Amino acid sequence: MTEKVVQDQCEDPTQEVTLQIPCRLVRRIENYSQQTGADIAQVVIEALDGFLRANTKKDR
Repeated sequence: MTEKVVQDQCEDPTQEVTLQIPCRLVRRIENYSQQTGADIAQVVIEALDGFLRANTKKDR
């Protein structure tokens, strides 16, 4: 039995990506992470997802 890959998902739900971002942004991410109790990966994922969803809606 083969499974269909949902349009919004990859076969592997995660992929490692290395980014170089400004130090000030890293500090903001770390501060937000500490304040909310979320780990840094969660903060970055949510921020990117929110940004991309908002911009996708504007493009339609």
